[in-house]
Amino acid sequence: MNLLAEKMKEVSRTLLPVVLLVLLLCFTIVDVGANIILRFLVGSVMLLLGLAIFLWGVDLSINPIGEYMSREVATSRTPFKIAALSFLLGFLITVAEPDLLVLGSQIETASGGVLSASVIVYIVSIGVGVLISLGVFRLLQDLPLNIFMLITYGIIIVLAIFVSEEFLAISFDASGATTGALTTPFVLAISLGLSKIKGGMRSEENSFGLVGIMSAGPILAVMLLSIMTGQKNIEGEAIEFALAEGVLGPIVNAIPPIFVESLIALLPITALFFIFNFSKFKLPRNELLRIVKGLALILIGLILFLTAVTSGFMDMGRVIGMGLAGTNRWLLLAVGFLLGMIVVLVEPAVHVLGEQIEEVTSGHIPLNIIRATLSIGVALAVAFSMLRIVVPAVKLWYFLIPGFALAMVLSFIAEPIFVGIAYDAGGVASGPMTATFVLAFAQGAASITDTANVMIDGFGVIAMVAMAPVLSLMVLGTMFRYTRVERPAAAEKGAAAAPLPEAEGRRHDCIMAVAKRGFAERIVDLARLSGATGATIIRGRGVDEHQKVLLPIIHVELQPEREVVLLVTGAEISETVADRLLEDPQLAREGEIDVFISPAEAMTRTMVMDTAGPGD
Repeated sequence: MNLLAEKMKEVSRTLLPVVLLVLLLCFTIVDVGANIILRFLVGSVMLLLGLAIFLWGVDLSINPIGEYMSREVATSRTPFKIAALSFLLGFLITVAEPDLLVLGSQIETASGGVLSASVIVYIVSIGVGVLISLGVFRLLQDLPLNIFMLITYGIIIVLAIFVSEEFLAISFDASGATTGALTTPFVLAISLGLSKIKGGMRSEENSFGLVGIMSAGPILAVMLLSIMTGQKNIEGEAIEFALAEGVLGPIVNAIPPIFVESLIALLPITALFFIFNFSKFKLPRNELLRIVKGLALILIGLILFLTAVTSGFMDMGRVIGMGLAGTNRWLLLAVGFLLGMIVVLVEPAVHVLGEQIEEVTSGHIPLNIIRATLSIGVALAVAFSMLRIVVPAVKLWYFLIPGFALAMVLSFIAEPIFVGIAYDAGGVASGPMTATFVLAFAQGAASITDTANVMIDGFGVIAMVAMAPVLSLMVLGTMFRYTRVERPAAAEKGAAAAPLPEAEGRRHDCIMAVAKRGFAERIVDLARLSGATGATIIRGRGVDEHQKVLLPIIHVELQPEREVVLLVTGAEISETVADRLLEDPQLAREGEIDVFISPAEAMTRTMVMDTAGPGD
């Protein structure tokens, strides 16, 4: 129950700011009926409880399932098995994603039934499965992520020429909706598991990026659906929005169909896991019962979450959007900015990604700087989405195409680890609050604005929210890489590092070479040429208190990534090894190398003396 309490605190931080903002608008600007407010409050409590139970279940079941399945993928011996298993995992987990289920129902309503929710869900899930397969092959083959994403989004930009504005908005919205509370931790678990098993020089970078890769699948799938079927403009008329009457009645009536929908969505991934457990994993009874308990909690949480969303939460979002657009359209931009800032700062999936960033980088990329960057980016994205509704001449592609194009260019310039983080952040930023309240808010505003089209302007906000973190974090990564590093002068270094006294009988030295990330192998090769026989490579940040980056404007200190190479050599060659490393032009100019020599035997004797007892 402690875990449930933690999840409720986590979700309450997500939900409470949105509820307070809505109530403030209800009692000041927008005239909302008492029944709608009460149903919204009941729905908020249900959403709080449902999402907390859902995330509790994810921790108990989906995360371990992802880890076990990642091992199965990584140890598969044939490309066909890797491709098939990766596709199944991507497809089945996406079918059960609550954000996608919500988006599918909204598209069906807005298109007057021309695009059914089930078609959207399954087409999008197929796209995710295909891209997950390709992403797994990329990771196992250790191919650069920026090259992969350049090719993928290059294809998307070409396809965007041949699809209508309706399908462009839906395709990018579907991309954001697939990376929600269920798929994100599952795919992050697979990515982290594969990178640990694969290892290699790029294991840290490979821990990220798979969520970003899978986000491209829905875009390609929906665009290809439009091109292959020859359907460009969606001719159906939006179903007229009608508020349900009463408080508890709409909630009770929504539960039975949602129960069936949730059960059907969750069964496939559950069946796949049990098949593999029976044939491969053979987990202990206690661990298996824990996973079963987690799956049951996911089902309960999913029912509560979807019921709260469909019966109260989205109704309030539509009413607020309609009220603001009817009162003062320019207020939409200000409220949109506030909503964007709130939803990303308190989005649960952002915390999941942040925890993984801290784990992989040992806490040296501060979570606060990631949150601040995401907050500014997403706030602007939602505000610009409202601008599209107010000003009909402003089109969605004005933002998406240049934004992703610039992000792809920066991916070749930014610090490498930021590339995967940026693409993953684009997926996790568009979570439950965006797919439910913010999208309903945009559709409500578009429905009452004469110059707006619900199918074009009412969608696209999730797409904007998904694009903003990719671009903003690429900019951050570029700033981090090229911001001037403060280093002490050589004279100061020499004064601070007094030479150690010679120790009697010393036969070995310990050499420590510290350089920028990516130069460890060159250090090892040069050391071997001078007679060294082995080395240990350690990656980290903050190895020198003077080496730091102070990012401009936001004034946040971020330690640059370094590599430490430890060598134990004979005392007679240690100076030769050190001189060769320090005299290498590339290491001196680009690697910013520092070399330290310490007498190994003297250190050993000192440690023994320090740990000896009083009577020794």
